[in-house]
Amino acid sequence: MKPAQQRAASGASTLDGLVVAAFGRHCLVESPDGTRRICHPRGKKSQVVVGDRVQWQHTGDEGSIERVEPRRNLFYRQDELRTKSFAANLDQVLVLIAADPEFSEMQLARALIAAEAEGIAALIVLNKSDLQPAFDRAWARLEPYRRMGCTVLPLCLRGNNPAAQEAGLDTLQARLAGRHTLVLGPSGAGKSTLVNRLVPHAQAQTGEISRALNSGKHTTTSTTWYWTDTEHHTALIDSPGFQEFGLNHLDPTQLAHCMPDLRAALGQCRFYNCTHLHEPGCSVLSHVMTDDARGAPAGASEATISASRYRIYRALFEELSNRRPY
Repeated sequence: MKPAQQRAASGASTLDGLVVAAFGRHCLVESPDGTRRICHPRGKKSQVVVGDRVQWQHTGDEGSIERVEPRRNLFYRQDELRTKSFAANLDQVLVLIAADPEFSEMQLARALIAAEAEGIAALIVLNKSDLQPAFDRAWARLEPYRRMGCTVLPLCLRGNNPAAQEAGLDTLQARLAGRHTLVLGPSGAGKSTLVNRLVPHAQAQTGEISRALNSGKHTTTSTTWYWTDTEHHTALIDSPGFQEFGLNHLDPTQLAHCMPDLRAALGQCRFYNCTHLHEPGCSVLSHVMTDDARGAPAGASEATISASRYRIYRALFEELSNRRPY
């Protein structure tokens, strides 16, 4: 008799759990009463990610994950070498960037496209509002994102104006309340500072998780789920930093549908299989602004596309069209 059949025959029942941390073949599962236990997925190919709802059983002092419940979504990136999953069952993705160092618009766009492809809402937060003129320059670069309907919030996590810091955090917390939010951010943007401000016990809890999983590398290589309220309604999911964000899991024909400003111009092209690169009668091309345009022209339609955003589209379309097959 196989092990699964033996468990069924013995009447062993499974328990509900939430994966709050994972490292290699180990993960930490939280029960509804708040207790946490190290668990191991069954099967060599069985993979769980932070945010997964699972069914598990006791195996001595630890546990075994018997089943992963269906996911609402999975936020991940994929390049030519591997797939990296961040978290599952998210309500939104918060992309934290800063006025200094200057953020990469390409990296920002990649993260937003990945979220859009999974139907996950996105929130952009621009930190270091106290740095001038760097902040104004960065805020202006984000104008196309505000125009296409993306929420962009200013923030000041450090500086000499406590009132401004608290006002920015209060506004942000209102956007986080009642949601499960994954936080992304390049090095230097202030992601660790933000997590520690919103989750005062984050450092201590991370240390406990690292000891439980027997891995000192945990804090830099994996994702961690933190509850920000005692009722467990609001969660902040801290993620490892990344230098690249591959989108190899997407087909190039999906790109325009995952970019709201381009998507608004779809459906009126002359050709049904238009790539929006060079075809005559392309509605997307007709909405691309010139490089010397300053903001949306008077009376511009919501489909107006900035030159920088269109360049990103072209670059990604070429990248995905030329990728090597697996």
